[in-house]
Amino acid sequence: MDDGRKAPDSPNNTKGQPALGEAALFGLCPRCGERTLFAGWVAFAPQCPSCGLAFDRFNVGDGPAAFLTLIIGAILVGLAAWLAVAVSPPWWVHVLLWVPLGFALTIGGLRAAKAALLWSEYRQKAGEAGQ
Repeated sequence: MDDGRKAPDSPNNTKGQPALGEAALFGLCPRCGERTLFAGWVAFAPQCPSCGLAFDRFNVGDGPAAFLTLIIGAILVGLAAWLAVAVSPPWWVHVLLWVPLGFALTIGGLRAAKAALLWSEYRQKAGEAGQ
């Protein structure tokens, strides 16, 4: 019986589902939109307690960590070099500025990047090859 309606758990049914930016920033479940994606700072919960979507079936991997480390590292090195040339502060100012900033940007960005990749995998119905 095909009446044109989509199944409620289908990735193509976008009613009530968060957009990419919203899901990435707030850690929202890609199916129901509840804030249930993370069990810790960057660890996914096993499943959404609201709709039952199993997050462990998605394979986000370590890609976000590598890219974020490289991108944020390049930006911070550029800023540190600019500050060294422009103001020439003592070395400890660099340590106080760039170490906490690099850590915060990487962890915060990792959380958002992992959520965005999981959202994208859900929407694109991505899976392991051959399945």
